[in-house]
Amino acid sequence: MIKNVVFDFGNVLVLYSPEYIASQYLDEGEDKRLIVEVLFDRLYWDKLDDGSISDAELVRLACERLPERLHILAHKIYYEWGHHLPALPGMWELVSRIKREYGVKTYLLSNVGTYFLNFTDEYPIFSEMEKCIFSADVGHAKPNRDMYEYLTKTCGILPEETLFIDDNKANIIGAEDYGIKCYLFDKDAEKLSEYLDKILKN
Repeated sequence: MIKNVVFDFGNVLVLYSPEYIASQYLDEGEDKRLIVEVLFDRLYWDKLDDGSISDAELVRLACERLPERLHILAHKIYYEWGHHLPALPGMWELVSRIKREYGVKTYLLSNVGTYFLNFTDEYPIFSEMEKCIFSADVGHAKPNRDMYEYLTKTCGILPEETLFIDDNKANIIGAEDYGIKCYLFDKDAEKLSEYLDKILKN
């Protein structure tokens, strides 16, 4: 029986798209391509997520690869990206509904750097969560087993009573290996809603 539903954040509850973020500052062209390719390079962001580099280090490393004309803009975009995460249609409503109809507890489990904590007040969906766990803040990151152990132990929940929803296959595999039931999200809130109705009614 599922008693807990754990949501990823980026591309599950909100759209996380470097292309979309960059488009708030730049028109299509070479400069936008460079910002997306370099400033949002997973080479840096994976380290940011697990807390092994700082925000300032990420920006410095990115600027070393960017032309000087983009340095000021790169700083601006990085320190403002948390403003540009639009809600995915239907998902916030879905979280509220399953809590109301099925009495499940909901949690957030997200790989994200500590600087994002400056933006959490902008996302009221966090108030629907029993607890929000951000990777760099706790020193663990998906898909490592210790992240899922931290989730269950800190929240006092059992893996076999928990459903995890994420858009990343590696994260899903890591959670399944730990004994958590999983759903690989494809940005289709209606399909997810039908799935949740089916399993939570049991």
